[in-house]
Amino acid sequence: MTAEPDATLPAAPRVRGLLRVVFLIHGVITLAAAVVLAVLPAAIPATVGIDVGPDAFLLSYFLAAAELAIGLLSLGAAQLSDPAAVRLIVVVFVVFHLATAALEVVYLLFAPVTAVLLVNIAVRVIAAVVFIVAWRSWHRRVTMG
Repeated sequence: MTAEPDATLPAAPRVRGLLRVVFLIHGVITLAAAVVLAVLPAAIPATVGIDVGPDAFLLSYFLAAAELAIGLLSLGAAQLSDPAAVRLIVVVFVVFHLATAALEVVYLLFAPVTAVLLVNIAVRVIAAVVFIVAWRSWHRRVTMG
């Protein structure tokens, strides 16, 4: 049995504006990373000085699968109208990017500091902030009418 939407309630607007753009750009970049990790499994790790040989390609393939799922979720989120669903997706993306940044900082405790890693940490933090700002802007418009 499926629930029918309440015809008396106005439909929430779909994701628009900055949040939609952020979801779409995030989705495309994440899908591109998935393709690179799947086709050239050593390429992305090499940018930070990690040598991944064929015996470790499976790790890159696992990461490619996760990136593929995150990218598709991001593209799909751009089509949603349910504020609770959009909020959950934004929270997951913020946690993903901040946890990755934090783990990269931990990695730097054991590895040489490189410009690429520092830039990646900064990009992750900026991405999290952009998601928060974009979601708050969209959510304000949705709740204010």
